[in-house]
Amino acid sequence: MLAERPTPPPFREQLKDSSEDILQESFLLLGVKYNYKGIDISSLPFSAGDTTGGSELELQATVFGRKEDVDLPAFIEQSNYYANIQKREKSGDIEKGLLSKLKTFLDENKEAYWDNSWVRISLKTLSKKALKTLRYDLLADKTDSKSDFRTDMDRFFINSGDEELLRIPISYLLKLAAADIVANLNISENLAQRIRLLLLDKFSNDNTSPEISSFYIANSKTNLGSELSGEMALRYLLIQLIVGYSNKKFNLVDSGQKVIVYFSPHPSLMQKTISECVSDCFYRELFMNPCLSGWNRGEDKYRYMHLCHMVLSRSQLNAILKLREAGIITNNLVVLPNLSNISLTNNGIHISLGSKKLTDALSDSQSGFSSVHEKYLGDLAIKVAEHFLPLFVGNYTSAVYRLSFTDFHPEKVLGYLPHELDFTHLRMLWRRWKKKAKISIFGNPVTPFGPTFIDNFISFVFSLKGDYVIDYRLINYLVALLSTEKNSALNGVKGNSVSLKKDLEQMGVFDTQMSLYLLEKLREFEVMGFSGFESRHYSLFYSFTDDMKNAILLQNLIYALAYKYILTGQVSHRDIPDSPFVESERRQVIFFSAIDLPTFFVHKDTQNRFIKRVLAKTEKTRVSNRYPNYIRVYINEYKRALFKVLKEDGADLIEMFGMVDTIKNLEDRLKYPEKTSAGKVLKDIKRAHRIKSPLDLNADDFNKKLENYYRFELRQKHIDEALKILDSEFEHLITQDKELVNNFVSSGELEQVKNLISSISGKDITDDSLSLDEQVKIIKILFSVLCHKEKFNR
Repeated sequence: MLAERPTPPPFREQLKDSSEDILQESFLLLGVKYNYKGIDISSLPFSAGDTTGGSELELQATVFGRKEDVDLPAFIEQSNYYANIQKREKSGDIEKGLLSKLKTFLDENKEAYWDNSWVRISLKTLSKKALKTLRYDLLADKTDSKSDFRTDMDRFFINSGDEELLRIPISYLLKLAAADIVANLNISENLAQRIRLLLLDKFSNDNTSPEISSFYIANSKTNLGSELSGEMALRYLLIQLIVGYSNKKFNLVDSGQKVIVYFSPHPSLMQKTISECVSDCFYRELFMNPCLSGWNRGEDKYRYMHLCHMVLSRSQLNAILKLREAGIITNNLVVLPNLSNISLTNNGIHISLGSKKLTDALSDSQSGFSSVHEKYLGDLAIKVAEHFLPLFVGNYTSAVYRLSFTDFHPEKVLGYLPHELDFTHLRMLWRRWKKKAKISIFGNPVTPFGPTFIDNFISFVFSLKGDYVIDYRLINYLVALLSTEKNSALNGVKGNSVSLKKDLEQMGVFDTQMSLYLLEKLREFEVMGFSGFESRHYSLFYSFTDDMKNAILLQNLIYALAYKYILTGQVSHRDIPDSPFVESERRQVIFFSAIDLPTFFVHKDTQNRFIKRVLAKTEKTRVSNRYPNYIRVYINEYKRALFKVLKEDGADLIEMFGMVDTIKNLEDRLKYPEKTSAGKVLKDIKRAHRIKSPLDLNADDFNKKLENYYRFELRQKHIDEALKILDSEFEHLITQDKELVNNFVSSGELEQVKNLISSISGKDITDDSLSLDEQVKIIKILFSVLCHKEKFNR
């Protein structure tokens, strides 16, 4: 019995032992077993039936309306900042172009979409329960019922004539509307409270965007991929219906403020424009979320959001120094990035998978398995998993983007890569990117000179089109901080991230108060209440039931394979050293894949024995002519080699999981680019605008069309997909729990509601053509399905 095993010695004592001893102890404490085939894979963490999962989605929020009616332009024009720059321009203290650019932004927004604007609603439209929710969320400390209100409460209320209006971000509008909906349903108070507990605390925010976490934790009793992706689809559908409810119930459309929420992995073009017109402080006032929901002390979290923005803005400036040290910038002619950094408005999807076996062992104080073991094994599993991440980039999620010639200032286009890659790999990436992009004159790559009119002229004369990349979010956002020579984030030592953050703070890269950015993050039991990993590399899923479902299954397989490697002694920390160079060497493939570069380079004497295992199965490799000490590797061949490793080393796991279809799906994506997430998005864009290549449109036109594609066509596709899932789940629920259904829908209206679900389309929802009554009926069906699913997954 696990409880009979002695508690292991402190980690300092363990360090005196060999890694084999630590791994063997973990093996025993977790109860991993052998059978006649060798290791019993069903006893591994993340094996079949062992995995739980949840996700967070970040969404783009937009308000459509005239500038006179929408909060963002009105707030800017009425601000002290706007008045001050007007006076300073008159006095000659600032150049005239700044005010002119801001006025152009406000006056010439012909499409009338205002991204990340707040909304203004009449308090009279809110139910008593919604007002009670608002009052609670305005407390300075929600754990204290006698707490004072937040010190910034005045910013949430404005006077309009004789009426007081509530002024809130869309992320909070979603929660308030959800509370209002539940309050107006004709159901028992016990059931209403159950729904409130299920939903309301899941509505939160990222730095700027709405962020909504899973309404329930999916359990691998059935197909985990289908369960998790289905939950997100239903969650997304509910969000769309809540938005439609808000537009009507709170009179938003009537007052000229139509709200739209959708998936978009990039900062909006509007966000980019306004960041060039305002100071960083005013930018934060406009866009940093006030954190009304999701945290007990919202103002503290709000200040943390400010810190993140300030640190990343400073960090991007410090990246310029690294580019100079790397020899990429060779003189003092640089284009300074805006201090109003927009990278925090990148919207990704985080998928967390937990292991019941790890969680149970850590929950049992007598098991002997401690956070020390969790960290040691978890860090090593992450290092293994990072090798497989190129299989996901572009294949399952994407963030396609067009870059113009004028974007190719290295200090702008390379984003945070100087903080994520070793100088050697950074130089290699930059050289290959310049060669791939259409920025060459007579065969020689050139980069912009600085003055915009000169760069535009050169671009026109020599037809320098720039480039098209398949996941720009991974380039434009700080996704994985590189370790320092002294401290690594993944060396298996508890507390290592604190030491690394101290190093990075001294270098002007990061701040110790911030959570460390990694592609795969250990979710520690003592912090999260479960043990597992959070994948943070996902950008945009084209489909819930295809891309997302298969990505989750593949993610689970990789974790199980990593623990199989570790607990059978096939991979140790020594096999994947923690030096910055080796770390950069394995991660470079992810960034090369995001840019869609054809080749990368691995040192022929690399210390990474795991990457050697993959290279041994990689075809068409050779010693580089340009870099004699390096092996040139084709990325597509490397991905095929990763696929072979998965199939061969994980054959027993694939059989256990029943993942033959998922493996075939991955193989098809590697063979046929049009079947990938990036390929499907590009295919839709090319069909809609009758182009053969993304380079047939200039960068601004392509990105504008892409933005509208996310806003309308893809949003509608996602809703249609979710409606099919709801229809299927509701039919299943009727046969499984008729009593629960009757709590929401009377037997007399059941057939009417079923017909409503099967007859409507995504277009009906995106066009706001459903009546308020129809929206509420569908929401009630959604609530019944979610309540059933939450109970089933306990």
